[in-house]
Amino acid sequence: MQLTFDATDPGALATFWAEVLGYKLDDPPAGFASWDEALEAWGVPEERRNDKSALVDPEGRGPRLFFQKVPEQKVAKNRLHLDVRSAVGLEGEERMAAFEARAAELVELGATRVKRFEPGGLDAGHIVMQDPDGNEFCLD
Repeated sequence: MQLTFDATDPGALATFWAEVLGYKLDDPPAGFASWDEALEAWGVPEERRNDKSALVDPEGRGPRLFFQKVPEQKVAKNRLHLDVRSAVGLEGEERMAAFEARAAELVELGATRVKRFEPGGLDAGHIVMQDPDGNEFCLD
């Protein structure tokens, strides 16, 4: 399985999500020590070398994440978003404190905090964030 992100800067967005999820950049193809070496050998011009990037779960359990360059900015709310599990097993204020700590870390990486939803009813509480390209995700 692979999830694909449209991005204005695939390399930067891949770096952000690698930090958030504990993923790593996809290894270069066999026979190449780095992606730069492979792209050079394939004749890819320098200005096109950030057109794509990919991440993989180092434990091999999660989906591959693919980032592709698009010319336009994001203009509407995502119809699909990721929930970044940041307080598994916690409840109430302890849960929200864990979200606040994680939100602060992610803001340092380039995320934007959008809104905090307090616990109540069927909602155990969460924080809506945006990645550096404006894609919504939740700390849940």
